[in-house]
Amino acid sequence: MSTARAPLVTPVLVAGCIIIMASFAIRASFGVFQIPIATEFGWARQEFSFAIAIQNLAWGIGQPLFSAMAEKFGDRKAIILGALTYAAGLVLSSYAVTPGQHQLLEILVGFGVAGTGFGVILAVVGRAASDENRSLALGIATAAGSAGQVFGAPTAEWLLGMMGWQQVFLIFAAVILCSLLALPMMRTPQTASRAEPDEGMGTILMRAFRDPSFTLIFLGFFSCGYQLGFITAHFPAFVTEMCGAIDPSGTLAALGVSTTSALGAISISLIGLANIAGTITAGWLGKRYTKKYLLAAIYLGRTIAAGLFIMMPITPTSVLVFSVSMGALWLATVPLTSGLVAHIYGLRYMGTLYGIVFLSHQIGSFLGVWLGGRLYDIYGNYTLVWWIGVGIGAFSAIVHLPVRERVAGPRAAVA
Repeated sequence: MSTARAPLVTPVLVAGCIIIMASFAIRASFGVFQIPIATEFGWARQEFSFAIAIQNLAWGIGQPLFSAMAEKFGDRKAIILGALTYAAGLVLSSYAVTPGQHQLLEILVGFGVAGTGFGVILAVVGRAASDENRSLALGIATAAGSAGQVFGAPTAEWLLGMMGWQQVFLIFAAVILCSLLALPMMRTPQTASRAEPDEGMGTILMRAFRDPSFTLIFLGFFSCGYQLGFITAHFPAFVTEMCGAIDPSGTLAALGVSTTSALGAISISLIGLANIAGTITAGWLGKRYTKKYLLAAIYLGRTIAAGLFIMMPITPTSVLVFSVSMGALWLATVPLTSGLVAHIYGLRYMGTLYGIVFLSHQIGSFLGVWLGGRLYDIYGNYTLVWWIGVGIGAFSAIVHLPVRERVAGPRAAVA
C-alpha cells in the first residue's frame, strides 16, 4: 500500500519565510545609510561602519543564545523577544546623534536579527520538515532572506528620497513587529525524529567540540561572513564612489537607474534576487550530493568572482555581472552548512550547534565591515579589503574538504 508523501510547503515554512524576509530586508539595507548618516554628522567612514560591524558581531553572539532559548523555552517566545529587541534597537537608533550611541544600540539590533533570523527559524523549519524535504525546505527558507534583500535596500533608498533616515528606522521597526502576525503558524514538535536518542544538550555539545569536522565547519564559515558583511555594508558606497558613470541614454537610465547611488542600492537587490535561485538550488543539490564538496565549490566560485571583479575596471556592466555571479553563491552556503550540522549531530539541538558555527560567520562579518571602513579611511579605497576576502575565500574552499560527513554518536547505530 502506498503512503502519501509529506508536503514540502507547510505553515511552519510559510511563517518562517515571512519572518526571515522582514528581518533580512531591514538588515540588508544598512549599507544604504552609510553615506547619509556620515554626511549629516560629518563622520569618518569607519564610524558607522563600526556600528554595523558591532551589529554583525552581536548577531553572532546572540545566535546560539536565542537558539538555546528557543530549544529550552519554546521557539515562538524566542522569536517574539527577538522582534521586540530588533524594534527597540531601531527606534532608539533613530534618536542617536553620536557614533558611540549608534554603536551601542546596534547591539540591540544585532540581537534582534539573531532572534528573527536563520539560527532560530531554520531550526524550526528543519524540525518540521520530513527527511526527504529538509534540505530543500532549508533552501527555501534561506531564499526568503534573499527575497527580503531584493526589496530592502531599494526600499530604504526610495524612502530616503522622501524622508530622513530617522523616519526610515521607525518604519522598519513597525515592519519587524508586523511580521509577528505570522507567528501562530509556527507550531512544530520539539524533536523531529523519534529515531534520535534522547541526549542532553551538554552531551551533544561536547561531542561536537571534540569532533575535528565541527572545527573545520566553524572555521570555513568565517569567510562567508567576511564577504557578505563587507559587501552588504560597503558595496553601495563602493559603487557610488568607484563605478564609472551611467550612460544617460542607456538601458539602466531608461529603467530609472540614473546615478551610481541608485545602482549601488540596486546591486544589493540584484544579489538577493540571484540568490533566491542560488539557495533553492543549493538546497536541492544538498539532498543529492555531498554537502562538503558543494560548499568547497561555492567558496571557490566566490573567490574567482571577487578576484576577477576587483582586477577589472569598475563599470555599470561589471557591477551588474558581479552582483548576479556573487548573488547566485551568496547564501547558498547556509542550507548546506545547517543541513551538514543537522546530518552529523542531529536535529534536537541543531539550532544551538548551528548558532555556534554561525558565530564564526559573524566574527568574519564584523571584520569585513570594520576593516572596510578602517582601511578605506587609511587608503581611500577598498582594494585591500577585497583581496583579503579573496584569500580567505580560497581558505574556506580548502578547509571543507577534510570534513567527515557522517552521522556522529549513538545516532550512527540507528542510522
